[in-house]
Amino acid sequence: MAISKQTEAKTAQKHIEPKSPRTHQKTFMLNDKENKALENYFKKYNINNRSRFIRETIMITIIKQMENDSPKLFD
Repeated sequence: MAISKQTEAKTAQKHIEPKSPRTHQKTFMLNDKENKALENYFKKYNINNRSRFIRETIMITIIKQMENDSPKLFD
């Protein structure tokens, strides 16, 4: 039993550590309506990791825009 718990702990520890640590902090402000809409969205869709959701949403938008702006060989 002790071996399996140690193995589980090592496996869990591997998944927690990010490949590229996030060292740059960005802060933004919302007005009351924007904040209420965001909080309602989190509640409706049961989003617990808010930071991850916001980060992924922003990065998806940026990547899509960069792909659209890149030169196309056949357009």
